[in-house]
Amino acid sequence: MAEDVYAGKVPGSNPVSALVVGEDFAGMRSQALGLASRAGWESCFQAVSPGRLARLMLAGPQVLARPFLRTASGTPFEAMPELAQANVVISIGGKGGAIGAALRAPGRPVVQVQNPRQSLERFDLIVACEHDEISGPNVLLGRTALHGLTPKVLAQARQEWMPRFAALPRPLIAGLVGGSNGRFKFGVPEAHKLGALLAQAVRQQGGSLIVTPSRRTDPDALRVLTDLVEGAGGTVWNGEGDNPYRGLVACADSLVVTMDSVSMVSEAVAGPASVFVFPLPGRSRRITCFLQGLEAAGRIRMLDADVPAQGLTAWAVTPLDDTPELVAEMHRRLGF
Repeated sequence: MAEDVYAGKVPGSNPVSALVVGEDFAGMRSQALGLASRAGWESCFQAVSPGRLARLMLAGPQVLARPFLRTASGTPFEAMPELAQANVVISIGGKGGAIGAALRAPGRPVVQVQNPRQSLERFDLIVACEHDEISGPNVLLGRTALHGLTPKVLAQARQEWMPRFAALPRPLIAGLVGGSNGRFKFGVPEAHKLGALLAQAVRQQGGSLIVTPSRRTDPDALRVLTDLVEGAGGTVWNGEGDNPYRGLVACADSLVVTMDSVSMVSEAVAGPASVFVFPLPGRSRRITCFLQGLEAAGRIRMLDADVPAQGLTAWAVTPLDDTPELVAEMHRRLGF
């Protein structure tokens, strides 16, 4: 597999060390740390959150940028041993990119994840999605977001979780639920529609139902969803014990994923399950383009939130993950 071939180091040599900078959101950590993991690099994540003035100064001369090169907690990067030891900086998002570009130095390239929303020339490489709609000689594009769910990781998850799911009747339907963000809303009405759809599907198919929420899931919406899922004999992870998320991606027959998270959908389609995407009120041209591309590839099917009786019958799919090819090209370009 590509992630084994391109280990990012020569056997017996010191491993490549990556300093990862970005806002402290689960999706951003997943993508940036997933890239480092796939590359075989040791990594350390530092949360950053530069304000508007800081981003303006960071784009200027080094003498102006230096006072603003700080972590979200205020620690200067120049005082951090992690920066001194880093062979490469991985930045993600607009705010992470502002810091990452300013940390660029001879012998310390910067790899940006996602559209940095600034001059692309400030980065050695940019790894983004096709729906980011950027291009250039230093831009690598994939259909899905970066993540760490390699075939090896999913195989380990199957080995761990399949025995736990062994007593459950098949098909196993799983829900991966996000929450409201700046683009989409997942509140009580949406939770009721999703819960009704999942409950009806498991009653029709006679299988099992497990749902795992995220930290962004609204508590009131989660209570409504839990009542409907448990009323159909299903289970909603309550935050205690091991999160079944990876096990569900690896072992479920069908996955129902809310449309708010590109990262979550990207991880879902990397597994062997049929993936249904549950629509939410809101708008994002980028995410719509992303989902349309996966639907055209036959990897996902969009659901209708207003038709709770529709089935969730699995169909034959092939896991979709462009990350190995992106990592291979990244190694070739960087030379390590």
